[in-house]
Amino acid sequence: MVIFFVFTLLPVAIALYLSFTNYDVFTKMDWIGFDNYQFTLFEDELFRTALVNTVVYTVWSVPLSMAIGLGAALLLNQKLRGLGLYRTIYYVPVVTSMVAVAMIWLQLFDPLYGVISNALEAIGIKGIDWLGDPNLAMPSIIAVSVWKVIGWNMLIYLAGLQGIPDYLKEAAAIDGANRWRTFWKITLPLLQPTTFFIFVTSLIGAFQVFDVVYVMTGGGPANATTTLVHQIYNAAFKALDMGYAAAMSFVLFGIILVVSLFSMRATRGEVSYQ
Repeated sequence: MVIFFVFTLLPVAIALYLSFTNYDVFTKMDWIGFDNYQFTLFEDELFRTALVNTVVYTVWSVPLSMAIGLGAALLLNQKLRGLGLYRTIYYVPVVTSMVAVAMIWLQLFDPLYGVISNALEAIGIKGIDWLGDPNLAMPSIIAVSVWKVIGWNMLIYLAGLQGIPDYLKEAAAIDGANRWRTFWKITLPLLQPTTFFIFVTSLIGAFQVFDVVYVMTGGGPANATTTLVHQIYNAAFKALDMGYAAAMSFVLFGIILVVSLFSMRATRGEVSYQ
């Protein structure tokens, strides 16, 4: 309890207090009430840009990672030779540091010497600046993030698939249902708790995206990939405006809380064939 208080509750309480001040490390700290929150919500254009970018990232990365993870789990939920090897290969990116992953993809996306650019150049497509083009930078970030988490979603879905009784599928086959109908009527509904868990955890993680942006683009070009956590980092450690950074942190917490509660309410039903 003492450890929880010292390392969790106390820092949160201090951050909450700082969010109502103009603390910037160098000058005297004054109480300014809700000024930081007012500026964040109604005046800061960069915060709104970061919020839009974060929402775009979340809307694309979460469904894609879930769909591909489910597809991989369905493929690996069979009796195949070398199944353990395939599962390991899918899971390797998950246990690899995001910084290392971002550095690798940074080289792959290099417009002059990257493998992807060279492969496209071989078929006549030249001059793609994946991370320097504002229209391509965010899709590139999303692609890297999805690639990183597919293995985790696959593993959770695989556990869910293996918990579905075989007799349900056998009964469906006897009734004349093909694999596609069995998937939609039996497999997918029974995976609802698993899907809900992956969705909520992925949603929370997506709203906190930072490391891949920091390493690959630094929020650029032209703020096309700056996200909420990246903006909080800039305010705290570049501008040294700790009070404003703390206020943005609690606004982000509020956004995540509201979205998570809404998601839980919207998907609280549970399917059972027992």
